[in-house]
Amino acid sequence: MAEIISREKELIRINPTKRNKLEYSRDSGRIWLGRYTSNSCGDFRDLTDSGKEILATTTKGLYFSKDEGRTWLRRG
Repeated sequence: MAEIISREKELIRINPTKRNKLEYSRDSGRIWLGRYTSNSCGDFRDLTDSGKEILATTTKGLYFSKDEGRTWLRRG
């Protein structure tokens, strides 16, 4: 797993200073925009793209997103 992943035409990363925030870039990382911020998942630790969904390890468990990280549900 990683703190930044490439998904289709976007890069998606965990914000380096606010670990409960995800950002995306469509210009190879020159400009980062907010995608998701919440304490409900805890702090993000790692991301991975499984093809159909994004998986995230957080301080509150394993979460998944089927909409490029806009919403998250707990796995299991």
